[in-house]
Amino acid sequence: MGTSLVVVLLLVIVVVIYSISIYNQLVALRNRYQNAFAQIEVQLKRRYDLIPNLVETAKAYMSHERETLEAVIQARNAAMSGLSAAASNPGDASAMHALAGQEGALAGALGRLNVVMEAYPDLKANQNMMQLSEELTSTENKVAFARQAYNDQVMSYNTYRQSFPPVVFAGMFGHGTDAALMEFADSAQIQVAPKVNF
Repeated sequence: MGTSLVVVLLLVIVVVIYSISIYNQLVALRNRYQNAFAQIEVQLKRRYDLIPNLVETAKAYMSHERETLEAVIQARNAAMSGLSAAASNPGDASAMHALAGQEGALAGALGRLNVVMEAYPDLKANQNMMQLSEELTSTENKVAFARQAYNDQVMSYNTYRQSFPPVVFAGMFGHGTDAALMEFADSAQIQVAPKVNF
């Protein structure tokens, strides 16, 4: 009778230690994808800070294109609020979907601004505008890299969470749902950073 009690006690200890290990791994993986999202947030905020400077520089040359300039600023503000919502809960599917939609709208507004600017050769030659466009392109590349790192971390988290035996414990430890990837509506847009030509 004493031997079976020792075996049961050892089995319970092994299960407890193993479940602690699973819990710690889930927490570590969640922290990694949240940190990866923070890197996206840094780059998006940098981009959002560049856009008003871009619009301000363009205003001097494009006084009768006010509607296009205002659309860019409105899209930027909407994307900033989407980023705030996503940053409060990285991995939440609805927040990531909303951010992706708002980023798509911003990319569209910047694309329209780029098309309109083609008609202003003096603006394209402006040194400040060339520097801003270079910084914006560089930031877009950094966003793409940060987004890939985030999606890699989310994939690691989701794979571990869904595998056996962690899947048995994940719900009990507050890890009941998958983290959402950051995907944009137009997958071709993801592959190539927007070109800003002035």
